[in-house]
Amino acid sequence: MSERKKKTGKKEAPEKVTGKTREKAMKKVPEKTPEKKTPEKAAEKKAPEKTPEKKAPEKTPEKKAPEKAAGARVPKEETVEEEPKKRERVKEPEEGRRMRWGVAHIYSSYNDTIVHITDLTGAETIAKASGGMIVKADRDEATPYAAMQASFRAAQEAMDKGVRGVHIKVRAPGGHGPKTPGPGAQAAIRALARAGLRIGRIEECTPIPHDGTRRPGGRRGRRV
Repeated sequence: MSERKKKTGKKEAPEKVTGKTREKAMKKVPEKTPEKKTPEKAAEKKAPEKTPEKKAPEKTPEKKAPEKAAGARVPKEETVEEEPKKRERVKEPEEGRRMRWGVAHIYSSYNDTIVHITDLTGAETIAKASGGMIVKADRDEATPYAAMQASFRAAQEAMDKGVRGVHIKVRAPGGHGPKTPGPGAQAAIRALARAGLRIGRIEECTPIPHDGTRRPGGRRGRRV
């Protein structure tokens, strides 16, 4: 029994020491406060957890992308692209109106071909040429070749003065003479187009008699 008491005595010694150790324990408790550090670590761990919550609304444009694809905005963008194309087409006639236009009066008979280019009013002469200015023989004045060369000469002179387009008026002698143009009319029109002039309207303005003067030749006709 004495041995047991001795053993218990050894145990009682630490019990007495416990009174002193309490003060040390009380001092050591605040030093060993892992509980206070844990909430700081928890807060640090929660901070990165909140960051993905902010990133979530940043991903909202991904949701808007399918809305644009599903919506009817795509045809609107196409219409916006088509509008400037239409405006470009409207500009072409405006440029055409700004061009300087003239009138080509072509007199074509079986004796000669005269090309006379004037302004739109017909009052001012811009250029003129005839088959007799090209060939030497009288019989060649009404040929298509002479009419073509005369048209080239008149067209070049008119283009040098700024004329870019021409309305054509073709006439035969008319009156009590022949009512159909001569052989140089068609060649003259083609030559004007080949020279680089823009062709507008083509009219035939052969004068038609309405009980006009009497045709020469007499009752029995012309004596040859």
